[in-house]
Amino acid sequence: MADDWHGELRHIRGTQLTGDTGQTMGMTRLEAISGKTVGSSKLWTGKTLVAPDTNSGDHHHGDTETSIYVVSGNPVFVFADGDTEVRLETEPGDFVFVPPYAPHREENPGDTEAVVVISRSSQEGVVVNLPSLWSPVDRS
Repeated sequence: MADDWHGELRHIRGTQLTGDTGQTMGMTRLEAISGKTVGSSKLWTGKTLVAPDTNSGDHHHGDTETSIYVVSGNPVFVFADGDTEVRLETEPGDFVFVPPYAPHREENPGDTEAVVVISRSSQEGVVVNLPSLWSPVDRS
């Protein structure tokens, strides 16, 4: 009989992640821990893959807080501060915090796939895709 002190641990293998979650153009989200997969009530965790030389579409994650851990590659997280574009250039081992409702996009200017692990304060992978809010800066 499960209670708060005797719940069972769940093991999700990397090969068991599912793409049956909210997606945004230019990236692939894979769900590991969620209400749907393990019955969590307060947490969503998954992995996101961003192909080389790719930008995601603009999006936000509703009322959830998001924690991002960079596993590999050098993804860039882009958001607007008023009329100013802000670019957070990351490397493996870095973390990024995304507050609720913050419009942003991911970019991978590198020539290798970027991989990040994401956790959200929700049992669902909340993704709200947006029309383009601002154009990527042409850096060529």
